[in-house]
Amino acid sequence: MPLAGLNFTLRPASVVASPFRVLVAFVLLSIPVTTLLYRTTSRLLALHPASTPKSRNTTGKMAAKKKIAIMTSGGDSPGMNGVVRACVRMAIHLGCDAYCIYEGYEGLVRGGDLIRKMEWQDVRGWLSEGGTLIGTARCKAFFERSGRLAAARNLVAHGIDAVIICGGDGSLTGADRFRAEWPSLLKELEQNGDFTAAQLEPYRHLNIVGLVGSIDNDLSGTDATIGCYSALARVCQSIDLIEATAYSHSRAFVVEVMGRHCGWLALMAGVATGADFIFIPEKPRADNWREEMCNVIEHHRKLGKRKTIVILAEGAIDREGNKITPEMVRDLLADPKGLGLDTRITTLGHVQRGGTAVAYDRMLATLQGVEAVKAVLEAIPDTPTWVITINENKIVRKPLMEAVQATKKVAQAIERQDWDEAMALRDTEFSEQYKSFLMTTAVQTNKDLLLPEKERMRIGFINVGAPAGGMNAAVRAGVAYCLSRGHEPVAIYNGFAGFARHHDDEPVGAVRSFNWLEVDGWASKGGSEIGTNRELPSESGMELIANLIEQYKFDALFLIGGFEAFHAVCQLRKARDQYPSLCIPMTLLPATISNNVPGTEYSLGSDTCLNELVEYCDKIKQSASATRRRVFVIETQGGRSGYVATLSGLGVGASAVYTPEEGVTLDMLAADVRHLKEVFARDKGQSRAGRLILINERASKVYSARLIAEILREEAHGRFESREGIPGHMQQGGVPSPMDRCRAVRLAIRCIQHLEQFGRGVHNRVKNDPMSATVIGIKGASVVFSPVQQVEEEETDWPNRRPKTAFWIGIKDIVDILSARPKYVPQEPVLTGRKAKDVKRGIEDYE
Repeated sequence: MPLAGLNFTLRPASVVASPFRVLVAFVLLSIPVTTLLYRTTSRLLALHPASTPKSRNTTGKMAAKKKIAIMTSGGDSPGMNGVVRACVRMAIHLGCDAYCIYEGYEGLVRGGDLIRKMEWQDVRGWLSEGGTLIGTARCKAFFERSGRLAAARNLVAHGIDAVIICGGDGSLTGADRFRAEWPSLLKELEQNGDFTAAQLEPYRHLNIVGLVGSIDNDLSGTDATIGCYSALARVCQSIDLIEATAYSHSRAFVVEVMGRHCGWLALMAGVATGADFIFIPEKPRADNWREEMCNVIEHHRKLGKRKTIVILAEGAIDREGNKITPEMVRDLLADPKGLGLDTRITTLGHVQRGGTAVAYDRMLATLQGVEAVKAVLEAIPDTPTWVITINENKIVRKPLMEAVQATKKVAQAIERQDWDEAMALRDTEFSEQYKSFLMTTAVQTNKDLLLPEKERMRIGFINVGAPAGGMNAAVRAGVAYCLSRGHEPVAIYNGFAGFARHHDDEPVGAVRSFNWLEVDGWASKGGSEIGTNRELPSESGMELIANLIEQYKFDALFLIGGFEAFHAVCQLRKARDQYPSLCIPMTLLPATISNNVPGTEYSLGSDTCLNELVEYCDKIKQSASATRRRVFVIETQGGRSGYVATLSGLGVGASAVYTPEEGVTLDMLAADVRHLKEVFARDKGQSRAGRLILINERASKVYSARLIAEILREEAHGRFESREGIPGHMQQGGVPSPMDRCRAVRLAIRCIQHLEQFGRGVHNRVKNDPMSATVIGIKGASVVFSPVQQVEEEETDWPNRRPKTAFWIGIKDIVDILSARPKYVPQEPVLTGRKAKDVKRGIEDYE
């Protein structure tokens, strides 16, 4: 029976099983116990200590365990609890003792029960909690030598010589100074008689690793800090709500967001929501900012816009360093001698810090937490204090003080009013997004951007495949860039099917020019406003498609979509020899929740999908926890790619994840059933006892979410319950996430710029240039264009419609480690064709 207010269906596992399912259960129960409980030595460390056999002590002495402390400091940010959970469990997994220092530096100075040893189950359920559960507090005592001496005394007393700190640049700077003073602090402790030299000897070196928890995203050297995308989600959600009332009353709203020295929140919110104007501290507007703002907004109003949104960072200043307040902007917009707009102010305040972490911040917190533990254990006395960062999709260690000093240089550049240096010191994405915002908000107002008439192109926009969050934002950005440069963007509605069969419909055909006033409102819309379809050019008729491209005089094609769109580009490229009209540049912007397009590690829509799924699983897990001993088996989408299942499993702390890449076996199910029994047997009444298992929709042809739920229920013998949950197409829907919107804008503009390089009438050049048919993607720490021919021949697993290699495969091991999932026998390779026939007949040996 559907639960009220939620768009999913739960089916009890108690439904009558089919004879086939009874047979499967019978086979499962008939397998010898020694087979089901098979373990390999290499995986024993992945078990929870409580279920791991104790190693034999052959020396008569127990080796001292490494003790690692974790603390949060500075302002709280969503995702900090994910850091603590990952650090605690990874430390225990690697044979260390994990401690939490409560109340930040205050707890470090005071010691006592504020420094507590943590067990595996102590951090259960922390991923879905906002703020920081171990607390954070300002500590004036730590600024004094006596306070740092007390902190050193407390660490030594607990046997701790490694600390992982999650906080802002101020907290991390304090930690680095503490480490630099550590030898002198130990010497003073010895002189004071607190410890002997022998007692201090094991703690001569203090290892510190930092993680940046900040909603401002103000640390240089990293693309994102833990919590920033959660805060951005709160900001965008608020502005999306404000836009409805602004449109209704034709009002202007001035929205103030956090960011004293960093305008990241204001900038990204402006890009994601399609705001009319923004103010950030790194790049004050020209001296005549009042006139500039009024001109832009007046232009938008003349186009027919009914709403006006101006976003202001709290640290916004003019070029003279004078503060710009929301009241100043409001009074200017409301001036009856000027625009005379009905203008209101909304200050979002601390609501930006609140709530649970979005999927990206949970992933970032977990992966950086795991990396921090590894960095601590690999550190030597000469190792610098590391800070764990992320560049595009790659987790990277960097020297902490280099990042902190670069961050301070930004503030110093702002004080000197050196705006160019301030922007240069931010990461590449920041400056690129700023240019993107200017391009999309000042459409057809800057005549200097227009190309000469002979260089202007007619570019077709077409969406192919299933809808994905960010498609509309990408189209909007591409259209804005085209109009600003003088190109003619043309919409091809409903994919190649609409192109082939409805291009000349009356009164409105599937091929028509964009209306900017309409497109301008697409920034926050989900789905695809120009429609989309899975049909390939070969299915529509390649000759017909080629003729239509020539008929409508397209100089380039911009495709947005998933694997079908990638396949379409491949077909169009191969058909160039036969159809010269296809010798035009074309590029693909991947957009699919499955994130299975070769040539990229990220696709538009995947982040939106993960957010929807994580929110769904949080609610399901709450239900499972309320009833205590209950397991939910959740079916995820994703085609033959396990990306969605794996990343959402990481974000919700799933007990097990089943993917197509790995498959599902009886041994796997048996191991997981036994593990769940052990977990629930150890449950002595604690809360958050619910468990989740995630399975990709195509992980197995036999073991569906429903069947696995039934097997779990049968094997539980009344000791716990099991249910299934199928979120279905809600994973595709909803308002696109801010990340998908912002990346859509950035990547779409890059795509049009790439097409623009070829110009018009370049058939011969296009035919011989592999870069004339490309896919844009994020690979490692770079945004790259890859030739489709290379990608389709070298990087594509065509039978399974996914890349041959996936960057996220290793993440599944982390999911298993952090859930203490036991070892299982992996699935045997599937035999096909003649090999399978010969083995079945006994002609070849069984492998």
